[in-house]
Amino acid sequence: MFQRLIPVVLCVIVVLASIVASVKSWVETSLDKPLNVPVAGYILNVPAGSSLSQLSRELAGRQLIDSRYPLLVHARLQQIHQIQVGEYLLEPGITLRKLIRKFVNGDVILFRVTFPEGHTLKQWLTTLNDHERFASQPLALAELSEEFKPPQGENLEGWFFPDTYSFRSSEPAVSVLHQAHQKMVEVLREEWAGRSQGLPLKTPYEALILASIIEKETGQADERPAIAGVFIRRLQQGMRLQTDPTVIYGLGERFDGDLTRAHLQDENSYNTYVIQGLPPTPIANPGRESIHAALHPKEGTELYFVGRGDGSHQFSTTLDEHQRAVRKFQLERVEHYRSAPQ
Repeated sequence: MFQRLIPVVLCVIVVLASIVASVKSWVETSLDKPLNVPVAGYILNVPAGSSLSQLSRELAGRQLIDSRYPLLVHARLQQIHQIQVGEYLLEPGITLRKLIRKFVNGDVILFRVTFPEGHTLKQWLTTLNDHERFASQPLALAELSEEFKPPQGENLEGWFFPDTYSFRSSEPAVSVLHQAHQKMVEVLREEWAGRSQGLPLKTPYEALILASIIEKETGQADERPAIAGVFIRRLQQGMRLQTDPTVIYGLGERFDGDLTRAHLQDENSYNTYVIQGLPPTPIANPGRESIHAALHPKEGTELYFVGRGDGSHQFSTTLDEHQRAVRKFQLERVEHYRSAPQ
C-alpha cells in the first residue's frame, strides 16, 4: 500500500516545488520591476504605527505596484516587521526591492534648518517657525522653559549651538532645538577643558557669556582672538566692558535701531557701561570660534578697539591712541559713537 503512495507523494512534492519556484520567481521579478512612479516622483508618508500590510494596500491602491503580495511575501521571508516613520521619496525607476531597503534603513526625506551665529533665541524661533514644516504649529518662547534645563543660568539664551540641523517630517520643532542644545553643551565642555590658564573666567557659563559678546562685536572672523584679548584684559584690570551689543540686548523692544547716549546710561543689568564685569547671561548664541577665542584670547596690551567702517577694527593700548582712532575712523559719527570706554 505504502509503495503505491510513493509516486503520488513524489508527484505532489514536484508540484509543490514547481509552485514554490514559480512563486519565488514571481516575487523576485516583482521586486526588481520598477514601480509605476510618475515622472515628478511620489512622496510616500509613513505615519507612526504604520504596517507593511497598510503600505502595500496604499501602494497597490495608487497603482504604484501591480500587486501587494510580493512585498508581503518578501517581508515575511526576510522577517521585516518594522519600518521607520517619515516621508519617503519614490523616484522614477525605483524598484520594490530598493523601496523596502529604504523602509528598513529609514532613508526618509530630511528637512534642514540653519541657525546663524550671533542670533538670539528669539530670532532662532522665528527662523524655526517660518519653516514649511512648522509654520502651522509655531513654537513659543515660553514653552521652552519646561523643555530645557541648562547646566547654569535660568535664561536659555546662549545654550544653543549655531549650525545646520536635519530633521524628519515626523519630528516636532522642539526636537531641532534639542539637537542644538546638546551640541552647545558638548562644545562648551570641550573648549572649557582646553582653556588657557589665568583667565578671569570662573565657570564655563562665564565663558559662554563672553563668547556671545565677542560674536556680536566681531565683523571679521580672524579678529575674534584680538577682541577677546581686549575684553579679558578689561576684566583683569577691573575696567567696565562698555560694549554696545550688551546695551542693545538689555534695551530689548525699546531699541529702535539708534543707540543714544541716554541708552548708555540706562539702568539695567546688561548695560556694561554701567555695571562691572559680565552681564548676567549671554546675549546671543555664539559659535565655536567665539567660544574658543574667549578661552584663548590673543596676548597683548590693547584695551580699546574701534570700527574702521569696513567690518574690521583698529586696536589701541592707551586712551589717547583710541581717541585718535575714533576721530580718524568715526569722525562722521562722533556724536553717536558708542564704544569709547571712559
